[in-house]
Amino acid sequence: MRRIPRPIRRKRHHPPPSTPEWIKFLRELTGFFSLLLWAGAVLCFVGYAIEQAADNLYLGIVLVTVVMVTGIFSYLQNSKSENLMASFAGMLPPKVKVVRSGAVDEMVACKLLPGDIVFIEGGDLVPADVRILTCSDNLVVDNSALTGESEPQKRCTKMTNEDPLETQNLCFFGTQVPEGSLKGVVVSTGDETVMGRIAKLAMSTSSEQTPINKELHHFIIIISGIAISLGLIFLILGFVIGTPLVENLVFMIGIIVANVPEGLLATVTVCLTLTAKRMFNKKVLVKNLEGVEVSV
Repeated sequence: MRRIPRPIRRKRHHPPPSTPEWIKFLRELTGFFSLLLWAGAVLCFVGYAIEQAADNLYLGIVLVTVVMVTGIFSYLQNSKSENLMASFAGMLPPKVKVVRSGAVDEMVACKLLPGDIVFIEGGDLVPADVRILTCSDNLVVDNSALTGESEPQKRCTKMTNEDPLETQNLCFFGTQVPEGSLKGVVVSTGDETVMGRIAKLAMSTSSEQTPINKELHHFIIIISGIAISLGLIFLILGFVIGTPLVENLVFMIGIIVANVPEGLLATVTVCLTLTAKRMFNKKVLVKNLEGVEVSV
């Protein structure tokens, strides 16, 4: 019996499942330190409800404002990085010349399959990872989008290196042919291309905490313990000396809120944002503000 060959499946660029924007925004507002500030704001509002002291109301509003402003700041900065990563989709040319049924035809680049014969001319984007079959003598490829090399690289039909990234008979998706022309066979498309694998790695997320996150988490636990302990101590002392219950509770709330470092969250966020901006000016993409510390 003759075995029927399995059809070749078309590989496309599939971005990883995206998190809804409102969930991303809520994450910025519910970090561990943000929760401490939210708790401080609630205590301020409780103190205001008990004693009608305007200072408690103002402090509660300030704490809420700090959390909201820093959360919006972080969300917008991280969104810029994600939008930049999404621009990888723009590297796919709209159409490409390909041999189908023995004739040269133009088709949408996303319909290419491994094994297709394609023709690429000067000025074209490479639509997939391609092995060169024939080419002009002046063929060069701009790999700056992939490797960062500023000078166009010479290409030919011979394998000059066992490393696929170094050999001269391969052209990669997302690069450009500024000069010359080639005829080649598609070896990888979509997520299987070198650029596709890089994009998937860049967009993947890690749950591992950064060093600065660990330090802040540890610091907040200590501060929270000290604040609550002092509040309880003064509450007990108030009962011992006969302070009225309402006055005693308000004083305890004031002690706890006074030990909350309200400006720390805003300070850390601004410092990380400024550092990320400086790195971006030097062509370094920071996809998450917390990753700044481990990048410098």
